[in-house]
Amino acid sequence: MNGDGGMDKTFEEYLKAGQTTISNLILRNYPSLGLDEAELVLLMELMSEQQAGSLFPSIEKTAQRMGKEIKEVYQMLHGLIEKKVMQIVSVPDEDGKSQDVYRFDLLYEKLEILGKRKQQSEGQNNRKAAQDKVYSSIEVEFGRPLSPIEIETIDSWLHQDNYAPDLIILALREAVLNQAYSLKYIDKILLSWERQNIKTAQDVERAKQKVRFKSKKGLFETKDNSQSDKPAIPLYRWSDNSGQGGNE
Repeated sequence: MNGDGGMDKTFEEYLKAGQTTISNLILRNYPSLGLDEAELVLLMELMSEQQAGSLFPSIEKTAQRMGKEIKEVYQMLHGLIEKKVMQIVSVPDEDGKSQDVYRFDLLYEKLEILGKRKQQSEGQNNRKAAQDKVYSSIEVEFGRPLSPIEIETIDSWLHQDNYAPDLIILALREAVLNQAYSLKYIDKILLSWERQNIKTAQDVERAKQKVRFKSKKGLFETKDNSQSDKPAIPLYRWSDNSGQGGNE
């Protein structure tokens, strides 16, 4: 009974203490913000007090809760201000009198910048991986390492012509289907697509569907009009090459 009563009382105190909301972005990125663990705890203490209604909490009280000397906490507070993760500003209260408050707008701005940098970094890594896949895919299909001239050609596709990596891989597949293991053949496909304003995998699929539709339509018309038992079926190719390209 006493044990259960003690647990109930502890749980009641736990509920009365309230909750503090801290963004996971702060917890996951505080080293990137230049903060150490002690500064993070101080930041959380100040935010906790503000969420409880104290906009300018007592440093003495904060130091006591952190188990640190007041002077040390003041130094840490000054460090947070120098690192531009918080600031002290004066705002009017309900009576129009000026009062100091802690503001964390600079912290949120820093987190936003970190987020954008992370997205840019991930985008660059994804682009690099996609470009690397182009080289490796061509080597696998050709069954041999690429020559320096071939690497230069692919570099030109990616960085001068700005062909999307997935578009180059689709052109490679078309070449392989036609048993044309040649960069010249792939280049003709890419140029053909460029003239047709085909820039994405979706554009390629739409173009293929259009060609299939025309082929079926031509086949039906030929069956209706031809006297031959073997109507001529139009053969579609992405390039002007006959499809029997060599290794160039």
